[in-house]
Amino acid sequence: MRNTLSAMRGRAGLIACAAVVGVMAGVLDAVFGRGILLCTDVREAWPLLMLLLPAGGALICFCYDRFGGDCRRGMGLVFETADALRDHVPTRLIPMAIVSTWITHLLGGSVGREGVAVQISTSAAGLIMPHLPDARARRHLLMAAVAAGFAGLFRTPVGAIFFAMELFHVGMMEYAALLPAAVAAFIASAVSGALGLARGGVLLTCGVPELTLPTLGALVVLGIASGLAGRLFVFLLHGLKDRLGRLLPNAYLRIVLVGAFVAVFGLLTAGRYNGLSTGLSNAALAGQPLYAWDWLVKLALTALCLAAGYQGGEVAPLFTIGASLGVVVGGFVGLPLPLCAALAYAAVFGSGTNTLVAPVLVGMELFGGQYFGCFFLVSLVAYACNGNHSIYPQHALPDFWKDGAACASGEDTH
Repeated sequence: MRNTLSAMRGRAGLIACAAVVGVMAGVLDAVFGRGILLCTDVREAWPLLMLLLPAGGALICFCYDRFGGDCRRGMGLVFETADALRDHVPTRLIPMAIVSTWITHLLGGSVGREGVAVQISTSAAGLIMPHLPDARARRHLLMAAVAAGFAGLFRTPVGAIFFAMELFHVGMMEYAALLPAAVAAFIASAVSGALGLARGGVLLTCGVPELTLPTLGALVVLGIASGLAGRLFVFLLHGLKDRLGRLLPNAYLRIVLVGAFVAVFGLLTAGRYNGLSTGLSNAALAGQPLYAWDWLVKLALTALCLAAGYQGGEVAPLFTIGASLGVVVGGFVGLPLPLCAALAYAAVFGSGTNTLVAPVLVGMELFGGQYFGCFFLVSLVAYACNGNHSIYPQHALPDFWKDGAACASGEDTH
């Protein structure tokens, strides 16, 4: 009885901590997300700001060298904390990641924002994590913080919960973390929404296609294309990090030269691929035709900026890449273009992050639950084509979580 009461108190304490993390993540995401939108508006009003991208890159590099410590490793710190290799994500990551990402977006770097939102939410959770009683509780709170960071930014709490559940170890879910993650995600989404951060996506009106053999074939083709696009992004991102590091070992020279190229390219293309490139995804979801190479250029430019050291996320670019690719493939398979854009929007995200449930749920939250069958099939095929690759590191299981039965049932073995 005493052990049961102690376990219940520990569980209640963890849920209370998750609620606090949800509030903190919602506030931070609202500030961060609205700042990104403001930076985007300013850059679009004064496109010549892109000429300052090399200088901005040098400033980011200096700040991380001078004040960042090990914060440059970004998501690597989150995974190290999940694997119990460190107690928490350092708090200094919050201002470092937010300000450097704002600079990157203001000056036209082709990056996203989700990775930073996850980093700052887990960093905020780091204020609480050292006070928790054991590694398992700290891990569960970290997973709740990941869900809160994603949900607060994209306003898709259900998808965010399973993104956090799938992120760290492929094919396994730690269901004991489900309730804290849900509490944190729903609170973060509500808080950021109350502070004025709007949710993306549109409710599609093109109708649900009947799943005939031709339609199933078209969805499979779309899934294959999405899976290969996500895999290409992973390959290019990791490959460029390695190659640029070898060719340009000086971090300042590397980020300045890449920034100069991206700035000139951005001015020549009227900023079409700079920043979040929401114009591309909005046009795709409206069924408007795009250039056949839009998705590929956005993919390459984002991988280049992130590999050079500019700060930002990968998920928003994956959304844009997917939507742009979906319109191209939709023109060949005969399905409505907005539907193809929405399906690939989710599936390329799933392929790039090596997740399956999360993209299905994100797609349903953003575009309508009536398309569940379509999202599931396309995301499943994309996941199968991914080949177990991810933009994130996915580490070996920590010692305290090697019991496969505990993974499946959520039971605490300690």
